[in-house]
Amino acid sequence: MRKVTDLLNLRDGEDDRAKTLEAIKKNITFKGANLWILACAIIVASVGLNVNSTAVIIGAMLISPLMGPIVGAGFALGIYDFSLLKKSLNNLLIATVVSLAVSTLYFYLSPFKDVQSELLARTSPNIYDILIAFFGGVVGVIAVTRSEKGNPIPGVAIATALMPPLCTAGYGLATAQWTFFLGAFYLYCINCVFIGIATFLIIKYLNYPAVKQVDEKHQKRVKYTIAFLITIMLLPSSYLAYSLYREQQFKKNIDLFIENEFVDKGYTIVYKKTNFNAKTKKLELAFLSRRFSSLEIKDLTNRLNHNKYLNDTQLQIRQDSTDRYNALKGDILNQIKSSENEMNVKDIKIMQLEKELTKNKFDNRQILKETRVLFPIISSLSITKSTLINQKDSTTTITAVIYDASKNLNKAENEKLQKWLNERLSVKDVELFRKP
Repeated sequence: MRKVTDLLNLRDGEDDRAKTLEAIKKNITFKGANLWILACAIIVASVGLNVNSTAVIIGAMLISPLMGPIVGAGFALGIYDFSLLKKSLNNLLIATVVSLAVSTLYFYLSPFKDVQSELLARTSPNIYDILIAFFGGVVGVIAVTRSEKGNPIPGVAIATALMPPLCTAGYGLATAQWTFFLGAFYLYCINCVFIGIATFLIIKYLNYPAVKQVDEKHQKRVKYTIAFLITIMLLPSSYLAYSLYREQQFKKNIDLFIENEFVDKGYTIVYKKTNFNAKTKKLELAFLSRRFSSLEIKDLTNRLNHNKYLNDTQLQIRQDSTDRYNALKGDILNQIKSSENEMNVKDIKIMQLEKELTKNKFDNRQILKETRVLFPIISSLSITKSTLINQKDSTTTITAVIYDASKNLNKAENEKLQKWLNERLSVKDVELFRKP
């Protein structure tokens, strides 16, 4: 038992208590450098949310000094130092107002006001955010009371995420989207309250001495206040967590229903839309070719509502009338036929061009070999079809043969070569030109 007690002992490695209290008092004030750091961190976090950059948001959380007054308030409750509590809450209020003002101004001036996923993630807090804030606060206050602070504090700043909810609330104010403001500010309040409560519990566990003795009535008041805060934070967040669970189950079971009833049967779905809220649950589908009768749709709706997570879900299958469908089908077939005709015309033109190219193409290498058998003095030749244009814009096509020889051909040799090339090339228009 002693080994277990030693293993869980938080007093081992604890810093001097007076020193810890002094450090906490120093970190709760927001003026001068702390206020500048806070304003800059707010701008950085707002830019990160604006451009949907997780890395930038994490950087802003690391430089944010917002944890100071929250831990200070929890610490003050733990030692019944009500003047420190008042000072911590005043500074937290100042920090909150400054943060909201700066983020609202940024998002008001920013030309980019699209809702990004990082913004949406801070608008629907639930019980999991409470767990993160509480256990993050526990780690934070344990680290604060250690003689060696170590690495937990930056991690706590990232995990508890005080800065992004405030910036999202500022976005809600700047764009007049009150659901964004209320959801994000509620998440910020959750983080503040449960970090403070975690601090209070650890300070009580470590038996920090009270600054002044308070009667049982005051102690009960503190406990009732804490219980009240826990309740007003737990109830809405628990409801939101339950709503999130129901929505996830709805989407999961909708996908299973579609898989079993349509995809496995080979039906191609071209449109899908789901709607989940407290009043209406709806599934809309459209198919490539499969058409359903009213009886089939009724049967599918019954099977859909048989699932407890999909109860009271409306099934709507979008399909046009038969005449409209047939007309659409005819238009598609006509379009395909028209495209095929266009392709046929293009194919014919390509074939004609290829034929023309083949007709005007000569195998100069082979013809040179054959020519040298009859005329050994010819060393090279080139054959091409040429078009001659005269002054009257009339054209004449000739087969031009340019050759090179070791000496000039006489008249008889020239006529003999010309006749042979006409026969060889199956033309009647060969003109000979000796290379100069």
